[in-house]
Amino acid sequence: MRRKKKKIKKSNKEFLVIMYLFLAVFLSMMIYFVYFQVCKSESFINSPYNSLQDLFSDHVIRGDIVSADGKVLATTKVSADGTQTRSYPQGRMFAHAVGYAVNGKAGLENQENFSLLRSHEFFLKRIADDISDKKAQGDTVVTTLDAQIQQVAYKSLGNYQGAVIVMEPDTGKIIAMVSKPDYDPNTVKKDWSSLTAEGSTVLYNRATQGKYAPGSVFKILTTLEYYRENPSAYDQYAFDCSGSISVDGQTIHCAGNKHHGQETLKSSFSNSCNSSFANISLSLNREKFKQTCDSMLFNQNLPIAFESGKSSFSLNKNDSNAMAMETGIGQGKTLVSPLHMALIASAVDHDGILMRPYLVNNIQNDSGVEVSSNKPKTYATLMTETEAGLLQQYMRAVVTDGTGRKLSGQSYEASGKTGTAQVSDTSDQTNAWFVGYAKKDGYKDIAIAVVVENSGAGSTYAVPVAKNVFDVYFNR
Repeated sequence: MRRKKKKIKKSNKEFLVIMYLFLAVFLSMMIYFVYFQVCKSESFINSPYNSLQDLFSDHVIRGDIVSADGKVLATTKVSADGTQTRSYPQGRMFAHAVGYAVNGKAGLENQENFSLLRSHEFFLKRIADDISDKKAQGDTVVTTLDAQIQQVAYKSLGNYQGAVIVMEPDTGKIIAMVSKPDYDPNTVKKDWSSLTAEGSTVLYNRATQGKYAPGSVFKILTTLEYYRENPSAYDQYAFDCSGSISVDGQTIHCAGNKHHGQETLKSSFSNSCNSSFANISLSLNREKFKQTCDSMLFNQNLPIAFESGKSSFSLNKNDSNAMAMETGIGQGKTLVSPLHMALIASAVDHDGILMRPYLVNNIQNDSGVEVSSNKPKTYATLMTETEAGLLQQYMRAVVTDGTGRKLSGQSYEASGKTGTAQVSDTSDQTNAWFVGYAKKDGYKDIAIAVVVENSGAGSTYAVPVAKNVFDVYFNR
């Protein structure tokens, strides 16, 4: 009898364990369900990779995309028979930023797909639409893009391939994004075969996805690392430039083999002296240099909800002195996007603090009532205020005394770094760079990155593009 009771008790215990286990699993699932509904469901639905979003188009007319100053960038035209056609009134100018919504999606058409297919019409109107079997009007995406600045950046790039990106350092708002070659988003469906033909890079957004050798604009990073390794002796640096430097059979030349003579760290930077920076690079701790570059967002995803690529930096103890010299002047294996360089320039201007970049101001319903909005958010402190202050001085010297003199004497104060990057070891072709920022009382500071492909010197081809943007922005 006792044995039987023991078996029953044991059986009851096992039953209770199983019951509590199932109860715990049930409660966990319920908690996760509530958490998903409250915290995660909208972001899951809003993922640009969620193809189920397109089911909303059965009930909603795709909303508009507009610039910060009210220009319609994308809209849906509805014909008498109900046929819907996506239209882009600004044509090619905003092609890569706004994107397209046929044969797949790209740009803001992709990133904001859910918002454009969601309707926050007045509820009585929505009821009337449902009763009459009429589609509701989708919400409007109000971007941070400034149509006037976008236009001047687009025109200034001319017939060259390349990119321009402009942003506000203290907010993270991107106010212009240009990539060339471009395309007409109104004819994407018709032109699809040529746009996607082998070797075509027309749909590629060079501003955010482009990977370029940075050339001398990378000296911003080399200077930062040298300062970090020599905080009390950086201003004692001296180098006698004879136009070139040779180490272990590798010769680095200054542009045009120019003899800069006696150089300090600051004058090396403002004159963009390759020989001096090759010399500096040989003195750097390679592991620490890589740590600095990684902390400056190399080899990682950039903090933006938009199609973008990783910049790459690699330098280790086994690399040759030749590679170290090449790396220090922005060649070697280093690749960077214009967006990334604009973020670095923004952090320098903003005393070391990088704001999270964004392209959407707010979402509005069809009556112009704000549904949601984005606010400036700090992403990270990339450098100390002291480090940023040093780079501010050096980048200002580029304009007052160095390779960026075309930006001096203006109504605004510009600072930056020019660059001329060799495309490959087997070609004499170069990409022109300018990275910097400008300020003026009564205006928000703006940072810019310009790359002009297969052109020439940064001071000749990229600086004028930046100047045109600054001129329009600070004189309106």
